[in-house]
Amino acid sequence: MRHPKPLLSFLAAAVLFGFGLLSIVHVGCSRRDDADGLAKIKNRGKVIVGVFGDKPPFGYIDRQGRNTGYDVALARRIAGDLLGDENKIEFVALEAANRVAFLQSNKVDIILANFTRTPERAEKVDFAKPYMKVALGIVVPEASPLDALDGLKNGKTLIVNKGTTAEAWFTKNHPGIKLLKFDQNTEAFQALKDGRGDALAHDNTLLFAWAHENKGFKVIESNLGNADVIAPAVKKGDTVLRAWIDAEIEKLAAEHFFLNAFHTELRPFFGDSVKNPDDVIIEGK
Repeated sequence: MRHPKPLLSFLAAAVLFGFGLLSIVHVGCSRRDDADGLAKIKNRGKVIVGVFGDKPPFGYIDRQGRNTGYDVALARRIAGDLLGDENKIEFVALEAANRVAFLQSNKVDIILANFTRTPERAEKVDFAKPYMKVALGIVVPEASPLDALDGLKNGKTLIVNKGTTAEAWFTKNHPGIKLLKFDQNTEAFQALKDGRGDALAHDNTLLFAWAHENKGFKVIESNLGNADVIAPAVKKGDTVLRAWIDAEIEKLAAEHFFLNAFHTELRPFFGDSVKNPDDVIIEGK
């Protein structure tokens, strides 16, 4: 038996309307999920944090195979205050170049990987309140004749990590300097040790620690580029989680968490290269 054409048209319209409602609901749920990562973390019972595994003293693996460092200490405290247990956390190791992608693809909830806040990055992720200060520096072997940035302009090779502010700053401001780029910090610093480059540029705070731990090297520049800050990052539009982290940063600063973490996590690596904690942490005292 054939259905009258009006009835067929009605059924088709109803089906299309149903699909439309499902699409609207799906999009609406997706947007709510993106805007409320806090609820997602609580429902899961675990916070997933992207950290470095090869960047002491900020994020690295200790001799017991445990994630540790200044950023990791903050991550554990966040888990403890958010979920009541600092062990309710999963660490995901990443490289500088894939930090944004890991947030955008929902592989992590929060990035705590010595992440410098820049206008370009802020277009792709949402940064919470900062907890560190940072600028760019250059390290060279002790025997190197280089003593300043200008010496690199005479055919020298500068080692940088892909996806870092060092790569972006030198590419934009000193395009004549030859850059040798690596994905991993360990690769970059090994290249400097092997003599594959004349100097290495990175965050000044990292270079203070590395030069202190690796005798035979010296920092010749420590205040290049902008006076930037390090901050946690969440997925773009995740307003609820960002607001929670903002409040957490303020609370931790008030109780001098960052000052204590400076002394336990950073001071042993910095030695006398950083005499005043206020030069690198954002807390006040």
